[in-house]
Amino acid sequence: MTRPRIGITTSDHKSLLAWWCDWLAVWRAGGRPMRLSPSRPVPDDLDGLVVGGGDDIGAQLYGGEVQLDVRVDPERDNLELSLLKRLLPSGCPVLGICRGAQIINVHLGGSLVSDIYTSFDHIKKRRTVLPRKTVDITLGSRLHDLLEVSWCQVNSLHHQAINRTGRGIDVVARDRDGLVQGIESRDHRFLIGVQWHPEFLIFNRPQQRLIRALVNAASEYSSDRMDTRVE
Repeated sequence: MTRPRIGITTSDHKSLLAWWCDWLAVWRAGGRPMRLSPSRPVPDDLDGLVVGGGDDIGAQLYGGEVQLDVRVDPERDNLELSLLKRLLPSGCPVLGICRGAQIINVHLGGSLVSDIYTSFDHIKKRRTVLPRKTVDITLGSRLHDLLEVSWCQVNSLHHQAINRTGRGIDVVARDRDGLVQGIESRDHRFLIGVQWHPEFLIFNRPQQRLIRALVNAASEYSSDRMDTRVE
């Protein structure tokens, strides 16, 4: 069986650990991972897309407050926005991870909280790849069906967060501080974003189900396109 081609966005010079963890997660799930970055040519025939984690999203893209003490990657912003513009209308399955969930929301007209620690007094600083944060999943949501759990323990590596949701986006997961942790689209067959990093939770079955669901959706998308070409 041919593995579906899954593009994974990264920066040119960083995100190496995340890339290898994404590569392993997608390969284990049956996909063929392909690294996408601003300096690399983008294949024409991707079957699925993972918009990965990384630096902050430029505040000018969502009308946020520019912060001088954060790292941004405008070239990567442009790459991911162009990929979403091209792939979403075709029905290509997309999974956003951390930054990826945020830029999906921005692409659809939503906004972000530029820094959760300065915006909310009750949130304690927490940065860990270990599953130390509890997230509640909305019953009946697509994310709930895929993870097969109503809550889960996840890692936390973000200081930006989704604020106002974009067109057709539903919030389907929140942490116990009330921050958005999961989104999905009502208007697309498979468009899901999570604020955590499932690729780092390699022994966590619900998180691996999420990656596998993307790969399975990519296989169906590839088959549908082949059927269309034959017709």
